[in-house]
Amino acid sequence: MRFKAALLQIAVIALSLTTAGMVQAEPLHLVGLGDSLMAGYQLPATDSYTAQLEKALKDKGLDIVIENAAVSGDTTSGGLARADWSVPDGTDGVILELGANDALRGIAPEDSEKNLDAMLARFKERGIAVMLIGMLAPPNMGEDYAARFNPVYKRLAEKYDVLLYPFFLDGVVTEERLKLSDGMHPTGEGVSVMVSRSLPIVEKFVALISEKKK
Repeated sequence: MRFKAALLQIAVIALSLTTAGMVQAEPLHLVGLGDSLMAGYQLPATDSYTAQLEKALKDKGLDIVIENAAVSGDTTSGGLARADWSVPDGTDGVILELGANDALRGIAPEDSEKNLDAMLARFKERGIAVMLIGMLAPPNMGEDYAARFNPVYKRLAEKYDVLLYPFFLDGVVTEERLKLSDGMHPTGEGVSVMVSRSLPIVEKFVALISEKKK
């Protein structure tokens, strides 16, 4: 009887440990740190880039949660100022998309690069993986400004060895039907195009994070 009781106790303990392991298994936690292009300006929350991207990844069978920490109108300096509290401890990865408003305001590209560099350094220090999303300077800023601004993202991606999606508005910027009446921000359909085009590199980003967590 004592032997059977001992076996039963061992079985209960084993089951408890297995159940605990299942409970502790958590989805990958990403944070989208960006501006209105990521936040979903004038769109339902379900149409934002982070929401549509999360759904696209889940549709592929990935257990993932993406927090939308994007703020409309944000610049790289604003992002740097809030980076620590916008990206909580325990975050597995950050999708960093900032700089569009810097370009629109004519902020010196050197300052934008310095801010992005500081964010990348900080996330690296915290052990949080980063995928960088690039932007291109608007044509009205002139060739000199574009020559200084546009290479910033590639340079930083190489410096910190992070994945880079070169241009967030690829496939949307020249399509008026995919933009709101302001001619700048994407519609829900436009965001879908952005998600579709960036999805392969995001999947690679998720795979890299998952591999490191093993």
